[in-house]
Amino acid sequence: MKTILLFIDGLGWGPPDPGTNPQYSYGGDYFRLPVFADEPVRLAGGGLAVPIDAVLDIDGVPQSATGQTTLFSGVNAQGAIGKHLTGFPNEALQNILREHSILKILTDRGYVARFLNAFRPRFWELSEERKWTLSATTVTNLAAGLPFFTLEDVAGGRSVYQEFTNTELMRRGFDMKPMTPWEAGGIVGRQINNYDFLLYEYFQTDKAGHSGDIVRSEEQLRMLDEFMEELLREKPSDTLVILTSDHGNLEDATTRRHTLNPVPLMVWGAAGTSFVKGIKRLDQVAPAILALYP
Repeated sequence: MKTILLFIDGLGWGPPDPGTNPQYSYGGDYFRLPVFADEPVRLAGGGLAVPIDAVLDIDGVPQSATGQTTLFSGVNAQGAIGKHLTGFPNEALQNILREHSILKILTDRGYVARFLNAFRPRFWELSEERKWTLSATTVTNLAAGLPFFTLEDVAGGRSVYQEFTNTELMRRGFDMKPMTPWEAGGIVGRQINNYDFLLYEYFQTDKAGHSGDIVRSEEQLRMLDEFMEELLREKPSDTLVILTSDHGNLEDATTRRHTLNPVPLMVWGAAGTSFVKGIKRLDQVAPAILALYP
């Protein structure tokens, strides 16, 4: 069994209104989520999806630091600290990831797990203490003691930057070639051949949702459609692809804030039907993945 976990920031499951929900107006297939019911719904590419709760019995609107810590640890992080926390993990959330990071647990069990996102050179100029104050994905990888990919890995087709077209890198002055979403998806799909488990983070969707610009959100979804189509074409047949999020946002263009909507748990692969069975909450995703790797 091989698994790719795609963390797509700020992707909720909202009402099917093309006037307010770009998932219904962007013109693609993979993220046009049908109205959910008690049973998993069918997706493009032979996938399945179920809605999962990101609120987890804590008053308020789900936020990034707690939602991501929950996703990457299987611990109800918002419950542990008694609130939803935005931004990057605080010390309490860092400690949860130090112990329960999915990358750490898989590595400790002898599996080859990697965080596929590449980092800019500035990252290696930071102190170790400063690195631990960064994103939940960064802390998840630090907790496992795993190396980070570089821009040289992007150029060599071994990794993908968080903004997978490389536009941001070129704007910053890095000598990088443009990458299409199709090319980026192909790299992710092929790289799983070298690992047991891959994690990839994409947060331009959350930035688009916060912009309040439905056209920008539609553009993000169209790029992700291309990315997903090639990833699914290139992945080995024994790979389970899991896509989920930390909170809603992009699915409701009437607000620039996060939402209370459930987030989709989307899966492709022969094990998808059994995987989604019984998962109803964000804190159940990591344990279900770990159950695949005894």
